[in-house]
Amino acid sequence: MDYSSNYAEDFRTMDPWRVFRIMAEFVEGFEAMAQIENGISIFGSARTPETDRYYQMASDLAGELAMSGYTIITGGGPGIMEAANRGAKETKGLSVGLNIDLPYEQKPNPYIGKLLSFRYFFCRKVMFSKYSQAIVVFPGGFGTLDELFEHLTLVQTQKIPPLPIVLVGTDFWKDLINWLQDQLLTREKYISPEDLLLYKITDTVEETVSVLKEWVPIKAKAKQDTVGLYKSAKR
Repeated sequence: MDYSSNYAEDFRTMDPWRVFRIMAEFVEGFEAMAQIENGISIFGSARTPETDRYYQMASDLAGELAMSGYTIITGGGPGIMEAANRGAKETKGLSVGLNIDLPYEQKPNPYIGKLLSFRYFFCRKVMFSKYSQAIVVFPGGFGTLDELFEHLTLVQTQKIPPLPIVLVGTDFWKDLINWLQDQLLTREKYISPEDLLLYKITDTVEETVSVLKEWVPIKAKAKQDTVGLYKSAKR
């Protein structure tokens, strides 16, 4: 790649203008998400097909939570994200899609109740962290793992208040969990024993709903507000 002096000069000239674009994404995001309460973010692979059992589980979970008054927040794309938005829509609950502009794979799914689009990953991540009372992580790739460890780190370092982090699918997560315990904790001592208590693992929709309702009690007023916000988002 040719990093010529002209290219470097142009890049430096563009940087100040990027600041305004970043500010605009934060302002728009905060304004749009200000009414969101009882938000639960659901993460997972964009490549999960509709025939996959985790797709159906994500849809059923989102539906159950939405009917109870929780707001479903996803990355707005296909796969698990689509399933969660779909489950919320089919039960007439509110769901939000925080979409990211990518050259491939990420187009907004048709089930989103309220759509926000972002150019910058870090702006989008702030919205997840600020407006989620819990996160649910289904099997996924680099992006899913990124969100998982981002939230684990934020809770571990007390940069955000403690929140439930639920991993769905023992079969998928068991090798990673064993590695965390054997390699990071026991052998290298890079983490502390209490760090392994920052998450829970579930295998069924019922178990996941039970865990979330225990950790994140719904607020009656917020439930009513959520219904009103859903109606306004559909106009």
